[in-house]
Amino acid sequence: MNLETKWLEDFVALANTRSFSASARQRHVTQPAFSRRIRSLEQAIGTTLVDRSTTPIGLTSEGQIFLVTARNLVEQLNECLGHLRGLAMANEALDIVAAHSLALAFYPPWISRLQKGIGELPTRLVAMNVGDAIHVLREGNCDLMLGYYDPYATMQLDAEVFPSFSIGQVKMFPVSPPDAQGNPRFTLEGEDSIPFLAYTQGAFLGRSVRMLLKNDPLRLRLRTVYETAMAEGLKGMVLQGMGMAWIPDFCIREELANGKLVRAGGEQWDIPLEIRLYRCSLVHKPGVEKLWRQMMKLPRDFLEA
Repeated sequence: MNLETKWLEDFVALANTRSFSASARQRHVTQPAFSRRIRSLEQAIGTTLVDRSTTPIGLTSEGQIFLVTARNLVEQLNECLGHLRGLAMANEALDIVAAHSLALAFYPPWISRLQKGIGELPTRLVAMNVGDAIHVLREGNCDLMLGYYDPYATMQLDAEVFPSFSIGQVKMFPVSPPDAQGNPRFTLEGEDSIPFLAYTQGAFLGRSVRMLLKNDPLRLRLRTVYETAMAEGLKGMVLQGMGMAWIPDFCIREELANGKLVRAGGEQWDIPLEIRLYRCSLVHKPGVEKLWRQMMKLPRDFLEA
């Protein structure tokens, strides 16, 4: 006897819906293809399982007997496969998407600190803009998302569906290349026009800067000379002396320490940022579940970089 498991699943679906068309939709095939698969099952067994003379359709006495076996086989097979996948997934690397700046400058020290608390943690990291990262998380195409949190953001995530850990409190502030005396070449404190290195319209960090400047006369002095979605790109241009930009502090600690970059304005121009690690509660991957439980038990100094 040559039976295909999909035929058994088809038959169980048909027994539940009592409709060829509804079962075909449920099984993601055309109705003719679904009907042929039920015929193939009946031919392989050598008996008629479905009474096609009634509406809704019914099962023959043989079909009712076979349904018990079919359901048991499908359930046992799914349970076994689920267990095997769970064992494999528990040892799989976790797929993490992150904003470009977080992937380059924040993630390495943070994951290093976290692993001191929970042990080795295999991960695969993909950098992308925040909007794309949120879309990937919502579609279930990643295990975790590392991103900025903004209570005023237009793209909100439901806290029940997408729980998160706060893993960092950082600041974004304006920086400039220094002049010969170590003072900012471009300063917010004067009255002169300033070459401004800006985030592109869709960039998450750019929205925070625009909110800060929205009702401030300073924005009239800023002359945009370059735009990019990435903080690291703006940092490179500031280091080349092209202008001033708002950049997260964790991206520029070394440059501030060695004097290659200096503040372009006082603390009133600082923008607080919160960094969070998100997951989707509807996806139950063993590795993610284990990590989440472990993180809930860790002190804050292990969670935050």
